[in-house]
Formats: sequence, C-alpha cells, structure tokens
Amino acid sequence: MSPVIPLRLQPQDGGCSDAPVLRERGQREVFCGLTGIIWLHRKIQDAFFLVVGSRTCAHLIQSAAGVMIFAEPRFATAIIDERDLAGLADANEELDRVVTRLLERRPDIKMLFLVGSCPSEVIKLDLSRAASRLSQRFNPHVRVLNYSGSGIETTFTQGEDACLASLVPELPAAPASSATELMVVGTLADVVEDQFARVFDQLGIPVRFFPPRQANALPPIGAHTRYLLAQPFLADTARALEGRGAQRLPAPFPLGVEGTMAWLAAACDAFGVSRTRLEAVTAAARERAGTALARQRAQLENKRIFFFPDSQLEVPLARFLSREMGMQLVEVGTPYLHRQHLAEELAMLPAGTRLSEGQHVENQLDRCHAEQPDIVVCGLGLANPLEAQGLTTKWAIELVFTPIQGFDQAADLAELFSRPLTRRLKLAA
Repeated sequence: MSPVIPLRLQPQDGGCSDAPVLRERGQREVFCGLTGIIWLHRKIQDAFFLVVGSRTCAHLIQSAAGVMIFAEPRFATAIIDERDLAGLADANEELDRVVTRLLERRPDIKMLFLVGSCPSEVIKLDLSRAASRLSQRFNPHVRVLNYSGSGIETTFTQGEDACLASLVPELPAAPASSATELMVVGTLADVVEDQFARVFDQLGIPVRFFPPRQANALPPIGAHTRYLLAQPFLADTARALEGRGAQRLPAPFPLGVEGTMAWLAAACDAFGVSRTRLEAVTAAARERAGTALARQRAQLENKRIFFFPDSQLEVPLARFLSREMGMQLVEVGTPYLHRQHLAEELAMLPAGTRLSEGQHVENQLDRCHAEQPDIVVCGLGLANPLEAQGLTTKWAIELVFTPIQGFDQAADLAELFSRPLTRRLKLAA
C-alpha cells in the first residue's frame, strides 16, 4: 500500500489544494533524459549534442528524431565499444580525438554539449573535467559544456532541465544599474516564441528567452531579472537561476486560454502593466482561441481521462482539459510533483482530483483497468498494450514535441486529445 501524503496549498476557485497525493515507488516506464536532445538541438541552432554512450543510446536518439535524410543533424553518439570496455584505449584520449574530428568537420558549431549516459564505463568517465579541458583547448571559438542524460539520474524531460542548468553559469552578469527585465525559461518552438515576443512587446515588457536560438546570445542575469517558467520540469534550472539573483514570477503554465492569460498577467503585475491593457492586447487572440476551442469541447466534454506519469506536464494539462474542455479527471499521475512551481495549477484542479507522484506501473495499470477511462495519456511502451485491451491512448511524448503553449496553439492542444477519440469512433464504425 502506497502512503498518502497531504498536500496543503491555499485554494483558489474551489480547487483541490487539500487533496491527498499518492506517492508511488516501483517499476517505471519512461524514456531517459537523452530524449530532450531532440527538441534542444532544434532550438539552439549552432549547438551540437555529443552523447557519450552505447549503441542503444544511438538507436534511441535516431528513433526519436526520425530519419533525417535531407539535413545534417546536430547530435551524434560517441559509442563506447569493446575496445574501450576492455581497457585497451584511454577513454579521455578517444573522446578528445572524436571531438577534434567533429569540430574540424563542423566549423559552424559554437557550443558543444557532452551528454553522459548510463553505461558503467561512461559513469566512470569525468565528463565535467573533459568539458573543461576541451573548452580551454577550443576557446574562444567553441564553448564545451556537459550534463547527464542518464536514465539512472533523469527521466524524459529532465534532460532539458539538466542541459539548461549547465548553461546558467555561462550567462553573463547583468550590470547592477540595469533595468528590470523578463526572462522566459524553457524551450519553446520558434513560432510560439515569436508570438510571445510580439505580445510582450505590445505590453511594453522587455523580454529575453532562455535557451536562446544562438549560443552567443545568452541573456544577462542578475538581481533585476524576473523569470517565468514556460515548462513545469525545470526545477534544477530554476534553482540555478535563483542562485544568480533572478526571481521567479509564480504563475500557471501557458496552456490554453486561461493558463496563457494568467501567465501573461503574472508578468504584467510584476512590470506594472494594467490588466486593461493586457485584455486589449490579447483580445483578438483570445477570441480566435475561444472559437476554435468550442469545436473541440463538443468532442471532449464529460469524457474521462487518466494520466500515467511521464513528462511532468500532466498537472497543467489536467487543469486545461478540466476547466476549458469540461473533461473529467480520473487520475493525474506525474513523475515528480514540484509543489512550489505547481501551486497555482494545483489550486485550480477540481476538488477531489486523484493525484499520484512517482510510478508503480503495475498498480497504476490496475487502477486504469478498473476505471475504464475514455482516454489514457501514457508513454509509448504502454500505449500499444492498452490499445490492444480496448483503451484509447494518447502518446505523452507527442505533447512535448508539439507546439502547445499560447493562445494560437490552444485548439491544437485540445485536438491532440480529441483525435484519438475520433479515430476510435471511426474504427468502431
């Protein structure tokens, strides 16, 4: 029997602030943090991600990325093979050789990440020292950093957290006399970033985005920096930013009309922008989103949904689906429940929502089968078996790969959940 831990937050809008949280520890079914490379390498356009790992790591990255025939990718795997395992080669010398060859071949690389994985020979290798050594060697043309994407240490989206946390010490210090500036933290698709940049510009709020699109465009940071999290899985990054003097603006996450409006309102409150101005600037986008969401709500309203823990996006997604789409939350599972970062989200969940933290996959499967929800959000490894047993599923990984933040993406986000239900109806017909 898993223990029930009370969660105490100030309730808002009749939320589930006092709902118990079921803490589960057992077998997990998740991807490792290496997966984050797939969206990170698209964001930082002159960075390269070199995984130090096994052939399994290489297969995972290539499978997640798809077949990239028409473009040379900015990620690769330095494979630990039999010669390395037998101790016949010096791992540091081999790594230096691979990096040197890579940078000679790819002079466009301005930032190189050495990404650790879980094979024992990689764990024994001091990649932080290797990164420091190589950074000195290739300075100032290439900055070399390292982080761990090991499945032992990270799960799925935590790879981005580890990557961004490794970048924080590289951020330039903002002058003490500088004006207060906003930093949006978390990888966003370029189209979403451009939309938010336009809104903040219309609001008169100076903003920078982290990570940047170019390695030499790292935003300055200091006591005058205020930051908004765009993703709920950046705990280590947030801690590192606050260590540099930045202050987090508490807010829900920008999913759906309500979440995006509250997220922008947090910035407006911090920068002295009136709610009247915010409503005027966002009126057209909110109207478009509301019209598009009404069509999706007709398909989703009163449908029952079950979340397996996967990406840490589960709580904001549950809030959006419940409040804006009228769905019923059977269970909201998440790998880790950051009570401070999710306080505003938790307070907006319906009273009595079942929350679970961590994973014991057999127990969760039993609860899922007992509830027979209309749709299940889960990882790829569970989706096919559940589909074979008659349940409709949504791949959790697609919710990370797809642009879902902001007003203009709200209907696209809702459609990610309505599409599997529509497919099930068509198959049944």
